[in-house]
Amino acid sequence: MIFECGPQGADRKVCARLAKLLDSKLRIVVRAAGNKPKLVRDCGDLASQLFDRGCERAIIVWDLYPSWTSENPCRKHDRETIFASLNKAGVDQSKVALVCIEEELEAWLLSDERAIAQTLSKPHRPVRISRRRNVEQIRNPKSALREVFRQQGGIDYNDYYHAEQIAREIPDLQRLRRVETFRRFALKVADVTL
Repeated sequence: MIFECGPQGADRKVCARLAKLLDSKLRIVVRAAGNKPKLVRDCGDLASQLFDRGCERAIIVWDLYPSWTSENPCRKHDRETIFASLNKAGVDQSKVALVCIEEELEAWLLSDERAIAQTLSKPHRPVRISRRRNVEQIRNPKSALREVFRQQGGIDYNDYYHAEQIAREIPDLQRLRRVETFRRFALKVADVTL
């Protein structure tokens, strides 16, 4: 898998955990591009490295709306740039799948209020979180999750730490199966139709 985050970034940690929930036998090799501009530019070389290591396929995962940009993102433009990078590196595109998360990874996390509640709960203070529907329509999901953490836990959400914690608390894929981009992820990573 190729991600736009750093080597220990939230996307990498969460997606690796969810991939294992989909198929515990998967062997996952990760390449981290650092950020979205580097991912779309360098993914061909990164995919080539994965195939050189013996990987059967490469899955490129990125957020459509990363929080650090003010430009209007375009999935079509991202795909075109990614395919150009793959072509330049001589990568067989039939072995590559693209998964663009609408808007950010935190939309997936917001889909399972049980996992968020478990992450924020203390033995003396259980937390209840309202269930959210249509999480992919939430504008700036990271800010929405930060607000939940402030209101329900009295702490700031830190994606490097808390995203993985939430993912570990996801009991099953029942909530995530309602998220279109996660269903695509499941299909591309583990050939699982949800």
